[in-house]
Amino acid sequence: MSDEQKPVDEQVQAPTSAASPNDVGVEQLKAMIGALQNDLDKRLEDLSGKQDQYLRAVAETENVRRRLEKEKEETAKYAIAKFAKDILSVGDNFQRVIAAVPKDAVETDPALKTLLDGVVLAERDYKSVLERYGVRAIDPTGQPFNPHHHQAVMEKEDTSVPSGTVLQVYQVGYLLDDRCLRPAMAVVSRGGPKAGKNGDAAAPEGREATPPSDASDA
Repeated sequence: MSDEQKPVDEQVQAPTSAASPNDVGVEQLKAMIGALQNDLDKRLEDLSGKQDQYLRAVAETENVRRRLEKEKEETAKYAIAKFAKDILSVGDNFQRVIAAVPKDAVETDPALKTLLDGVVLAERDYKSVLERYGVRAIDPTGQPFNPHHHQAVMEKEDTSVPSGTVLQVYQVGYLLDDRCLRPAMAVVSRGGPKAGKNGDAAAPEGREATPPSDASDA
């Protein structure tokens, strides 16, 4: 049989090096899986970034909410600060009137005593109302000088107390909760021993402080 008479499938043979249909399908599948994996990794990265942005936004929102609540509380707490500061002069006048009345005159004049008792009662009611709204008077006599609550109008030599002790108060101060409405006008000592951490006098140099004796040892 001549070549012309042979069947076509016998005349044409596939190259031995060509890939089979199964091999082509596997390679395509691997490429698809790789592409899907890359796409998934990118989406996970984007999701992680969005989650981080979300958490930051939540934290910032919480900080803003807390700040607004704090500002609201402080506004409500100190809303009467200006009014309270303006009305402090009323208390000063009460104290001036009480201090101006001589003690012997009260004892000999019943009408004056009645008037003074009324002023004292009015001052007591005045202080009670202020305290109801968080305003209280401060009289730092005998206490260490505090520049946040006291104002030194003069210094006085006094070696019997630690230096920086309030010796006299010319005008009481007032606090609104923890805020100073008006500092106390004070006379402050100087020349005494240096005050310790607790405001007590420090021991002289080269000499140890003697601890207080226990009452049970007496």
